[in-house]
Formats: sequence, C-alpha cells, structure tokens
Amino acid sequence: MKFLVVGLGNPGSEYAETRHNIGFKVLDTLAAVSNAVFAPGRYADTCTVRHRGHQLVLMKPQTYMNLSGKAVRYWMQAERVEIGNVLVVVDDIALPFGKLRLRQRGSDGGHNGLKDIILTLGDDAFPRMRIGVGGDFPRGMQIDHVLGRWTADELAALPARIEVASDAIRSFASVGIERTMNIYNTK
Repeated sequence: MKFLVVGLGNPGSEYAETRHNIGFKVLDTLAAVSNAVFAPGRYADTCTVRHRGHQLVLMKPQTYMNLSGKAVRYWMQAERVEIGNVLVVVDDIALPFGKLRLRQRGSDGGHNGLKDIILTLGDDAFPRMRIGVGGDFPRGMQIDHVLGRWTADELAALPARIEVASDAIRSFASVGIERTMNIYNTK
C-alpha cells in the first residue's frame, strides 16, 4: 500500500528553524532514519521510505505554505494515492507545544496551508496531524510567532516530540488513522 505524507512548511533557509516548518522537520527526521534523501521535483522535494511493507512518499511542498494545494494534488495524481492515504503534518498554535492531534478529516482550523489544500482538492477528507507550537504570544502577533525561531527550552524538547510524531506517521501507515488517533491523541 502507498501513502503520501505531506509536511507543510516554507522553502528557504530563512524559514528552516521556524515553528511554521515543523512539518518539514518531522519529514526530514523520518527520511534520515531510513537513509532517504529528498530530491527536488515538480512543486515539491520528495523521497520514498518503506515501513512494514508499505511505501511512504514523503513530500515537502516548495510552493510556500499558503499554496500547498497545487503540490499535494500533483503528487497525489503522480503517485496514484487516494485521499484517505494522504497525511498532512502541520503546526498548530491552538495546541500546547509538542502536543499531537490527529484527525481523519475536518476544517482548516484557520491554517492557511490546510485551507489551500482543501480548496484545491475540493475535499477535506484527508487525515492530518497537527503539532502544537504553543500560543504564548501577544494578540496580533501570530505571524511573528509561527515564523519565529524556537526558544531554547523548545529546542531541547523538540527531538523527543518529533520522534513521537514520526512514530505516529509509521502507525498511520501500519494500522490506519483511527487506531493511530486512539494511541497518539492521548500522548
């Protein structure tokens, strides 16, 4: 079985260590564990890893966060992946730092990357993993927070949270979204 795992973020070194790029960071870690290397392609950098006989196409859109839908649609078609086998990994300011929230489908929740994917696909029936980046910022400073760099405390805790997110992705491919939600939404 084949899965498309989409880590949302923004291309470019100026965004590399920002909260908004947690999706890229999780996929980079997942690829590194499998000794896979991302290669540039149409609209995205991709690589393929295997887990328990399943093929996971890891995709980091290079279209910028707010235009991610074009890349997702293209790679779903190119890899012939059904919408239920797409998992989108995004940052979420409504969740405490490091908290995971998996859902089978749903609204964009105010996330512009998810909003563009839903609009482009014309459907919200794809699983998503939201990773909390915290919401400790003054009113009106949301953009500065998500495009800001991690604090020292967050950086120290980040590898363990990324490992949990990576485990959740492998679980999604092995046992499906419902069982993965039951396991990882409580961690």
